[in-house]
Amino acid sequence: MAAYIDMSRIPYIPGRLHATNNPYQRYGPKGFMEIKVLNNDNLYVRVDLPGVPDDAIRYRVDAVRQKVVFFSGEETHRDGYKAEDVREYSGTAGLGCDCCEITGVDAKMKDGVLRMILARVKVKDHDNKCTHFLPPNTGKSGRYDVNSFNWVEVEGHPFVVKGRKDTLASQRTSDGCFHFSVDMPGVCGDDMFVLPNENEIKFYGENKEVHEHDESCRIFLGAVSNRQCCSYGIPLLNHNISWDAEFGVLKVRVSPPPRNNNE
Repeated sequence: MAAYIDMSRIPYIPGRLHATNNPYQRYGPKGFMEIKVLNNDNLYVRVDLPGVPDDAIRYRVDAVRQKVVFFSGEETHRDGYKAEDVREYSGTAGLGCDCCEITGVDAKMKDGVLRMILARVKVKDHDNKCTHFLPPNTGKSGRYDVNSFNWVEVEGHPFVVKGRKDTLASQRTSDGCFHFSVDMPGVCGDDMFVLPNENEIKFYGENKEVHEHDESCRIFLGAVSNRQCCSYGIPLLNHNISWDAEFGVLKVRVSPPPRNNNE
């Protein structure tokens, strides 16, 4: 059954990126990480870690100073993709002050996004409101000066310590198949769609279940051209195109048609 997608909801951004952290993101919160102060003075932390299984995230509070949370995780390796592209993540988030300490962490990993609520208490300067975070550039990633005429480059993922840092990876295997994967952190597999035509393979994703502390959903849209993924001399729609998605990553396989042994 064909899926209906309301493309009118996707803003047109001529010649510009919506978010430099992901060239296919067209709408919604930007950046690999987001930190905000909640009404109860706790911190909300969102970290994009596409490819990491829901049960494979590790985190701990710095036991000495109780200022930051260390987090790490590994992507699962899949057939058809280079072993050297498999990603390992490691990073920190937390307080950039001397007046507060972290007292607890409520963390949840889902669809390639780690979300944490950091409970904190004041240990000094009780009359001053604290808004200092780590990393200090949180909120700048993904953004750019909309008035600038300079070409904006896509950022590599800052928390990748091993493997690829790009949003899209592709490889042609010895059996003639073309594989590509696209990061859509926060989007579940049921909300990712692949829409091939004679010229390209379009892909679309939207996280319809918006987390209570996120400002909105995120929408991703892009395409891979037939010149990239077709076997020589074979139209794109004559290929077998299959896909699956998990942990915020869409994975597509383009297989050439079987040879006719009667020829």
